[in-house]
Amino acid sequence: MDSSLIKDLQRILGRENLAWGETERLCYGYDATVAADIVLPEAVAFPQTADQVAQILRLANRVPFFVIPRGAGSGLTGGARPVCGGLVLSTERMNRILAIDSECLQAVVEPGVVTEKLQLEVEKLGLFYAPDPQSRAVCTIGGNLAENAGGPRAVKYGVTRTHVLAAEAVLPQGELVRLGARTVKSVAGYDLLSLLIGSEGTLGVFTQATLRLLPLPRSRRTILAAFYSLEDCTRAVAAVLQAGVLPSALEFMDRAAVNCVEDYQPSGLPREAEAVLLVEVDGSDAQTAEDAALAKAVLEKHGARNLQQADDARSSEALWKARRAAGPALARIAPIKFNEDIVVPINRLPEAVLGIHRIAEKYATRCAIFGHAGDGNLHVNFLSPADNAQKLADVERAVDEMFDLVISLEGSITGEHGVGTTKAKYLPREIGLPVLELMRRIKQTLDPLGILNPGKIFPVAQGD
Repeated sequence: MDSSLIKDLQRILGRENLAWGETERLCYGYDATVAADIVLPEAVAFPQTADQVAQILRLANRVPFFVIPRGAGSGLTGGARPVCGGLVLSTERMNRILAIDSECLQAVVEPGVVTEKLQLEVEKLGLFYAPDPQSRAVCTIGGNLAENAGGPRAVKYGVTRTHVLAAEAVLPQGELVRLGARTVKSVAGYDLLSLLIGSEGTLGVFTQATLRLLPLPRSRRTILAAFYSLEDCTRAVAAVLQAGVLPSALEFMDRAAVNCVEDYQPSGLPREAEAVLLVEVDGSDAQTAEDAALAKAVLEKHGARNLQQADDARSSEALWKARRAAGPALARIAPIKFNEDIVVPINRLPEAVLGIHRIAEKYATRCAIFGHAGDGNLHVNFLSPADNAQKLADVERAVDEMFDLVISLEGSITGEHGVGTTKAKYLPREIGLPVLELMRRIKQTLDPLGILNPGKIFPVAQGD
């Protein structure tokens, strides 16, 4: 970036809100994605107002230069990585909770608000913000909107989009717009809010969001069930839902994941089980007691053993601590972890889990599966040493076959991580070329110069 452009950005932001030293550029040159190459941005901007974001994008179109929106950098598919250089636009300093409306059950926040901070603040008022991505202690609301983040509670409460009533955003050419409405219902015009949510920073930068809140559930009960057959375990997922129980979470861990957790952080999980389910119900005291009893009966009927039930916050947190340890535990045992978040219809879970294990065996690759079985969303982790090119190639072939299997089961290549850079080449397999071309036309209309978050979602053509 030349000195005149640096001065223009400083005039918009102030000197203290622009960084272009090598150390700062390196810190914002990667996200949580496993990647061999790091491309440094030319500078990093820290806007504090929506008008500053708009001015930056208008300047980017005049010069031009690329702009890469970034929340906390906790994404797992490369969405916040500056693969073409340019300016990283970090929203971390736009971090205010502007309002919590207890009457209308709404919160108005800036994009840099950490998700867990919002959850804790509204809970003080007896309210509840349901979306709970695994990285909620660090991820931000703006990033959640950009990725349409999910989490364990999505089976009952839905993904982030379900809880967004309205948002303010800056479009790629610098127009500041407001989408949606504070009302619970509005069908005025196209649903452009839904278009931007999940667009991974390619169609706009969120600068404010009005979020739906719920009354805080008065009671929670958590059940851990061990299974000695993978097929029994996966079939039990659909059985619980078909019995009329709508759990707030229904989590799965296979034997490999269980043993990784026990090696990393002993939690009393049954090492000898082929898989475990963690089932949580919430609501009134009477409702959770009834739901927990029914869920336990269904689980036992489908082969569950050694059921443990937690009826208070402390014992429930102990069970959840084990589940949340799965990701960090796996990261410790292999330098390279391919963490893919596939989704299948819940009645196809047995075929998916057994099929993925067969693929792993075919390529002699270590594999561990955990995730949100209640909505069919599984995190499949293929593990590879960093210094073995053949093994790394085998893992890549295993991932490729897994995606073909998932699509054959009418599933999706991603349920909450997004496409980013790492899954772009697989996207046409799922959506087809006509839909991909429609997406390109939408992108071209809103961002004719390709300014905003280049290199994401769309597969790179051969020779590019």
